[in-house]
Amino acid sequence: MKKIALILGLFISCTAIAFSQHSFKSEVQEIQNRYANLSPQGKTIVFTGSSSVRMWRSVNELAPENTIVNTGFGGSQARDLWQHKETLITQFNPHQVFIYEGDNDLFAGVSPRKIKRITKKIIRAIRKNNKQTQIVLIAAKPSISRWNLKTKYEQLNGLFERLATKKKPIIYADVWNPMLKEGELDKSLFISDGLHMNQKGYDIWESVLKPLILK
Repeated sequence: MKKIALILGLFISCTAIAFSQHSFKSEVQEIQNRYANLSPQGKTIVFTGSSSVRMWRSVNELAPENTIVNTGFGGSQARDLWQHKETLITQFNPHQVFIYEGDNDLFAGVSPRKIKRITKKIIRAIRKNNKQTQIVLIAAKPSISRWNLKTKYEQLNGLFERLATKKKPIIYADVWNPMLKEGELDKSLFISDGLHMNQKGYDIWESVLKPLILK
C-alpha cells in the first residue's frame, strides 16, 4: 500500500507540474510577443509575478524616463516564475527586478520556507545573468479573501525581509503594513472579488515602490 501511495503521489506531483507549465504557455508567449521589438530607453526595470503585477495598468508611470517591462502573469506561483525566468526576466538584462510571488503559493498550501527556497533560486538565476541587477522582493499583500491565512503571510514576509537583510543588493518592499489600519485590513482597497486591488490599493503600492526604483 505504501508503494502504491508513493507512486500515486509522484504521479499527482508530476501531473501538477506539467499542468502548471502548460497553463501559462500561451500567456508567457503573449508577453514575449509583446516585447519582441523592445527598444529600451534609459534603464530597464522588470516588474514580474502574479496578477497583482499583471493588473497594474499604470506601472509604467512610475519611471517614465526609463523602460518598465511588466511580465506579470495571473495565477502564477514562485515555481512558475522559476520555470519561465529567462523569458520573463533575464532576457531583458534588467537593471532592477521587482518580484511579487508567494500570494498564490500560500493559498495553494505551499509553505513559506519552500516559497523562500524557490525565490532564492530565482535570485541566483538573475545574479548569474548579471551580478549588478538589483532585486526588490515585494511583500505578499493582505486581502479580504485570504485574510484567514494572515499568519502564513506574515511568516513569509518575515522570511523575505530577513533574506533582504542578509543578501545584497536585495531590497524588501513592505506593502503589507501600509494596507492595514491599526492592524486590521483596509477593505476599501479591493475590488469585488476581495483579492485584487482597486486604484486606492495601487496608490499605496506606488507610494512604497516608487522611492525604491533604481535606489
